[in-house]
Amino acid sequence: MKWGGGGYVSGLIFHPTTSNLLYARTDIGGAYRWNQAASSWVPITDGLGFGAAESKYHGIESIALDPNNDQLVYMATGMYTFEGNGRLYLSSDRGDHWTHVDLPFPLGGNNPGRAMGERLMVDPNKPSTLFYGSRTAGLWKSADSGQTWAQVTALSSVKMTSDQINAAGGAMGVELVVYDTGSKGSGTATQTIYAAVAPDYASVAGLTSNMYKSSDGGATWSPVPLPVSGYHIPHMVRAADGMFYVVFTKDTGPGAGGPGRFYKFDGSTWTLLKSEDPLNGTNFGLGGVSVQGSGATTRIALGVTNSWGNFSGQQIVQLSDDAGKTWREIEAMTPGETASGWVDDVEIDPSNRDHILHVHGGGIIETKNASSASPTWSGNITNIEETATLSLVTAPAGAPYKFINSAGDIGTWLQTDVTVKPTLAPTANWSNGNAADMAWSDPLFIAGAGVANWSGAGGFGFWSGDGGKTWSNFATLPAGAQTNTGGAASVAVPSRNSIIWSPANSVPSYTTNNGASWTATNLPALPAVAQGWDRGYHLAADRKNPNKVYAYDSGGATWGTAGKFYVSTDGGHSFALSQGSVTANLAPNAFWATSVAVNPNAEGDLWLADGNTVYHSLDSGATWTKLNNFASATGVQGASIVALGKAASGAKYSAAVYVVGTIGGVWGVYRSDDAGATWTRFNDDAHQFGGIGVMAADQNTYGRIYVSGTGRGLLYSN
Repeated sequence: MKWGGGGYVSGLIFHPTTSNLLYARTDIGGAYRWNQAASSWVPITDGLGFGAAESKYHGIESIALDPNNDQLVYMATGMYTFEGNGRLYLSSDRGDHWTHVDLPFPLGGNNPGRAMGERLMVDPNKPSTLFYGSRTAGLWKSADSGQTWAQVTALSSVKMTSDQINAAGGAMGVELVVYDTGSKGSGTATQTIYAAVAPDYASVAGLTSNMYKSSDGGATWSPVPLPVSGYHIPHMVRAADGMFYVVFTKDTGPGAGGPGRFYKFDGSTWTLLKSEDPLNGTNFGLGGVSVQGSGATTRIALGVTNSWGNFSGQQIVQLSDDAGKTWREIEAMTPGETASGWVDDVEIDPSNRDHILHVHGGGIIETKNASSASPTWSGNITNIEETATLSLVTAPAGAPYKFINSAGDIGTWLQTDVTVKPTLAPTANWSNGNAADMAWSDPLFIAGAGVANWSGAGGFGFWSGDGGKTWSNFATLPAGAQTNTGGAASVAVPSRNSIIWSPANSVPSYTTNNGASWTATNLPALPAVAQGWDRGYHLAADRKNPNKVYAYDSGGATWGTAGKFYVSTDGGHSFALSQGSVTANLAPNAFWATSVAVNPNAEGDLWLADGNTVYHSLDSGATWTKLNNFASATGVQGASIVALGKAASGAKYSAAVYVVGTIGGVWGVYRSDDAGATWTRFNDDAHQFGGIGVMAADQNTYGRIYVSGTGRGLLYSN
């Protein structure tokens, strides 16, 4: 589905000699390769090796390219350091196919400081040698093209403990590696190497500087005297003449404020080129840097971070054409788009000095006329889809919209056309959309719940009576809605003006007057299962009988109590426990690993995925039949999502049933046209998207489902 960008691209990596060969790494949405012919980005982490069990490997911490072989790509992955050790993915065809090896240290592609680096580097003179600056365990080396790794104990043998990591507020470790060489392909390892060491690791390891140098290929290391101490070094680049340009920042970022310092370094002498300090209410910092050329005419593009908006005196990208003696601003107050804030990586195209790109919180922006007195900038985000959908509900056949998308950061949107970006939304402000629903017999009536990120006011709710053309916010909120803003929320709309809202960790409430007042239902309160762990009720309205509303408590976590199912026959005002659900002994699982769906074509026809398997009820939840096809295996859920869509022509059952789960040890999307008697896999290994978080099935077109990948926006099938 079209949105465009939507999330943080944490790094851009050009091949140094092959024109237009460029990769983008993201913090939660995998990686992309630029397609010059199509002027769009190609996702390269959707396929084999990126299924449900591998969703954390959609956090890309570093990418390295071999300057001698433009087909070879190395990609270091792992979303959070607390999730355990990361992986190194290797491709010999520019990311079309991957193999991987397990790394002996954790990675943090979505941790603070994720735009620093690159941490992973290929020795251009001996490409079988790689170095990696880890967050928690110092510097590592591979001598066999990434297949095996050993800690460079000559620098430090310290591996930070969890207590040390927590005490430091995270771990930056060894932030980058840079080779001091202008040659490549000699077969002899580069001898001079620099490594930037974060203050947290330097303190724990007893290192005396934030930069170390090796003159013997990494066998021994010596501290480099620095002009400032206790700073991070997010980026350090080498010009063609051997001069280094180095950014220093007090904070880790993304979007680190000042103070920031920018120096050039000839191997012995540091020369200050630019400073940023908090001043007059501003707190600009320094982020990305890129250079081209050499000597007195070296071109430098320098990213200014934490500089929000677009105003006179603002800095976003500073350009120098005299090796840093003088500077001019080339993005703020220029024609076209601007993208301030998280300018933590800037790249000058090696094959076109007037083409400069930088990352930001919503993707990538570029100019192709950087030498102009007033360069023009525009987004370069075609086919980058890094939004995170939290809830999805499709509309009945014939409705003027396809579905309602409730997503993190971008809010709630109605999609009317699969080929264009949506325009109908309750607010264009920065918000989260948590859940929404429509009245099935009257789909112009819509209600939803979200989080007002733009104001910090907490939860809010909204409704539309005309299919999303106009919107009103609820005048009041039910208990728990303002403060319990987590995504484990649900909304059900049995009919116009009738809404049941279940905020995370809260007893659901109902309104019959569009939020003028709310009344709590009699559903039981949900005990906490862990600190900071959201749980909630899944709500669903019967599409044939608006008096029937269903509520499913999944138990909250695998260590929680058995799942329970509740039924209302008075439009969601009061509920009764289904003893049949107790008898079924539904497995306890997290809210996001479970779901419930109603067949819109038959009253009381319900499907439930309890995380382990699928259950079917034909009597409004009084009794449940367990399907034996699905079972958890290889670290993934047996059945996490169930959705019903338009039936196949001539099918015996009135809906096509789709399940995200595991049959015979193989995870994927499965479809049944005969009410679950038989199942066929609906996706394949090339379409896994880092796992699937939500799914809904179209009511107009058989075989069309909508799914969210891990940081991959929404995708649809034909």
